[in-house]
Amino acid sequence: MSIYDYTVKDATGADVELSEYKGKVLLIVNTATGCGFTPQYDGLQDLYEKYQDKGFEILDFPCNQFANQAPGTDDEIVDFCQSRYGVTFRQFSKIKVNGSHEEPLYTYLKAQKSGAFGGRIKWNFTKFLIDRNGNVIERYGSSVTPEKIESKIKELL
Repeated sequence: MSIYDYTVKDATGADVELSEYKGKVLLIVNTATGCGFTPQYDGLQDLYEKYQDKGFEILDFPCNQFANQAPGTDDEIVDFCQSRYGVTFRQFSKIKVNGSHEEPLYTYLKAQKSGAFGGRIKWNFTKFLIDRNGNVIERYGSSVTPEKIESKIKELL
């Protein structure tokens, strides 16, 4: 299996085959609208605006597993992100990132880069950086801001 074998749902409920992202550098993030890290949306949007024309994409997966910090519907989350942070990168349907009902994509990502917590996602805004060949290059914890990842993104582009 590779990242390109997965199909996920976007915020409208449509199936999205990740194979459509072949050849692009990806940053996959589990997000929340009511989290102390939510202002990272600004940094994510800045990165997206700088590098989208060079083959960079952000895949935003809202997750309500951590302290009920993404309680809204998919539509409410998209509206919040667009109106508050000007988000234009692709947003997906709310998922679980840990446990028996976790999104299979996250099972794969965690198997590639287990992180400090035995694979489990510790909190919102955990980030996975994927190269143009679909390899999971790095996993970043919530406190690592988008700005701190920029040099690695530029290197992969």
